[in-house]
Amino acid sequence: MTKTSFDLPPLSTPSATAAPIHLLDLGAQHAPIQSEIEAALQQVLSQAAFIQGPAVAEFAQELGAYLDNAHVIPCGNGTDALQLALMSLRLPAGAEVIVPAFTYVATMEAVAILGLRPVCAEVLPDTFCLDPAAVAAAITPRTGAIIAVHLFGQCADLTALTELARQHHLALIEDNAQAIGATWQPAQGAAVFAGTVGEVGTTSFFPSKNLGALGDGGALFTRDAARATYLRQLANHGQTRKYYHEHVGLNSRLDTLQAAVLRVKLRHLPTWTAARQHAAAFYDKMLGGVPGLQVPVRDSRSTHVFHQYTVTVAAGQRDALQEFLRERGIPSVVYYPVPTHLQPAYQYLGYQPEQFPVAEALCRTVLSLPIHPTLSPAQQHYIVEAVKEFLGAKVE
Repeated sequence: MTKTSFDLPPLSTPSATAAPIHLLDLGAQHAPIQSEIEAALQQVLSQAAFIQGPAVAEFAQELGAYLDNAHVIPCGNGTDALQLALMSLRLPAGAEVIVPAFTYVATMEAVAILGLRPVCAEVLPDTFCLDPAAVAAAITPRTGAIIAVHLFGQCADLTALTELARQHHLALIEDNAQAIGATWQPAQGAAVFAGTVGEVGTTSFFPSKNLGALGDGGALFTRDAARATYLRQLANHGQTRKYYHEHVGLNSRLDTLQAAVLRVKLRHLPTWTAARQHAAAFYDKMLGGVPGLQVPVRDSRSTHVFHQYTVTVAAGQRDALQEFLRERGIPSVVYYPVPTHLQPAYQYLGYQPEQFPVAEALCRTVLSLPIHPTLSPAQQHYIVEAVKEFLGAKVE
C-alpha cells in the first residue's frame, strides 16, 4: 500500500462522528469564506452590472492565469460549453464525434443536438477514461473530433489521444468538468493543465464541482487566440459587435454574480484540492487491498483532484453495500448506472447490450464515497469501518 505523509488518528466509533456525513458539504466549505463571498456579491449589487459586469472578465483573466495563461471564455453552463466547443469546429452535418461509453450524458447530448453523430468508444477498466485503442478502432473517414472526458478528477491519456488526433487530422475536445486543476505530464516538457491541450477544453461550475458557483456556470479554454475570439462571439449570439451577427450563436453568458463568487473560490481552489487529495490518500491507505474492493487507480502521468472518490465493488455486491452504508447514515452515489450507448434517447444509434462490456460492468460496480475538503478523519474512519464490516475485512 502507498505510504502516506500523515499520521492516522485513533479509530472512531459511530458516536465519534456527531456531525452528519455528506457526499459534499458545501455549507461547511463556504462557512470560512462567507464574508469574502458576501463582499463580492455586495460589490456586484453596488455596481448593478448583472450581465457581463466587470467580475466576468476579471474571473476569466484570473482563471486563465491559473491555467498557465490559457484563454478562458465564460459561458452559461458546462453543457453549453461542450456545444460551443463543437460549434467552433464547424463540422459538417452528420460528422462523427467519438465519446466515451461511460460518462455523463451531456457529453453525448452536445454532439447529438448539433446534428452530429455520437460514436461511443470503450473505456479503460482502471481509470474509467477513454481507451485509446478503442478510439483508434472507432475512427472512420467521417470522424471529425474526439471528446476526451477527464473523469472523476484525473486526465484521460492525453499523450495517446493527442497523437491519434494529429495522425488522423481530428480535433480533440477535453471535457474537463470534473478535473479542474489536474495536470498531465507529457513524455517531454513540463506538465500541462487538463483542458488546455486539445483545440478546446470545457468545464462546468455547477455547485458540486471542485470549483463551483452558487448556480449554473461554465467556461471554455483554448490556447488559440483566434478560436478564443470566435468562441466569445458564438457565446454571445454570434455577434462581432452589438447588433451585427456574423455567426449563428447562442445566448450563453456567465452571470456577473456567479463570476464574483467564482473569483473568491478560485483563490481557495489549491487548498481545497490538497484537502481532497489528503482525504483520498487516507481512503487509499485504509481500503487498499481490501478483498472485493478496488480503490481508484491513478495514472502516474496525471495528477488527480478527486472530484469523486470512486471505488469498484465485486460483482453483485455494489447495491447491497450502498444500502448498508445508507442504513448507517453514509451517503454514496453511483456515477453512472446506465452507459451512454444504452440510454433510451440514443437508441437510434443502434448500439446493443454487451457491445461495450467494460463500460457496462462499471455501471454495475462503481460507487462513489463521500469526499470533500471538510471531510474529517473521524468521519472517514467511520466510513471505512462500515465498508470493511460489509466486506468482512478486518478493521485496523
